[in-house]
Amino acid sequence: MTAYLICAENIPGISSLHIEDLRSVVRGNHPRAMQLSLECVSKVTNANYLLLTTVQELEPETIDILKSMFPFPIYPIGPAVPYLELEEKKSPNTDHSHDYTKWLDSQPSESVLYISFGSFNSTSSAQTDEIIEALNNSEIRYLYVTRGETSRLKDKCGDKGMVIPWCDQLKVLSHSSIGGFWSHCGWNSTLDTVFSGVPILTFPLVHDQFPNSTRIVDEWKNGWKIEKSTKLEESNVFFAKEDMEELVKRFMDLESQEGKKIRESARELKVMCGKAIGKGGSSDRNLDAFIRDIFS
Repeated sequence: MTAYLICAENIPGISSLHIEDLRSVVRGNHPRAMQLSLECVSKVTNANYLLLTTVQELEPETIDILKSMFPFPIYPIGPAVPYLELEEKKSPNTDHSHDYTKWLDSQPSESVLYISFGSFNSTSSAQTDEIIEALNNSEIRYLYVTRGETSRLKDKCGDKGMVIPWCDQLKVLSHSSIGGFWSHCGWNSTLDTVFSGVPILTFPLVHDQFPNSTRIVDEWKNGWKIEKSTKLEESNVFFAKEDMEELVKRFMDLESQEGKKIRESARELKVMCGKAIGKGGSSDRNLDAFIRDIFS
């Protein structure tokens, strides 16, 4: 399987844009994770049904290929995010307030860049310092979720930023003050963001985050990618603050033509997701069909 991925030039349902991403995944520094992934994939043929957390309209070609390959039903039922909880949290009788939600409430519409690189992956301290300095120099508003270094970074945070160890991500992304998400492009975070209609600044670190980033930037066109800087002297720093500073300023410019384009694409994807989970939408129909199948 590994050799096939490295040598393949055409995999049904996967565009040429993703072939190099797959090579990057295979060549990664996490052999145990790759082994577990391949073991999971190898067991798919034993399934009676395959539920996908994506939306049919987001990945139609790939899903159609899977349906043609396997004899069992395949049901895209996404986006599999806790969107029902958003309605519950609007209840006036329930207090879910946090310092960060109060802070977001005080910010102008679409002015805040939300930053999170996932629950398990992290950047080096040196790289994180470069990111904070770039954010402060850019003078944009930002909410940065970083585990383990919150106390240290709070002292470096400027007047327009806030650093926290955790947040309710979907609630944050759905807040009117959020104008972009600087993300590692994990699949759950990608679904959260697409559902919320927020443009993405992609910062892939490992595994499927690379093909996810390519899909966001080149296919869905609702984001930009932070490219590695030319070789730096500093240890464990791959993205220079000067490059990041310029990029985040452009990314958060609501008036630029390129900024308007990615935001329009993000809004269109949000509408697509809303239709899919709505009554009679593709995900709604697929979930009903799956329930009928297992109880028939």
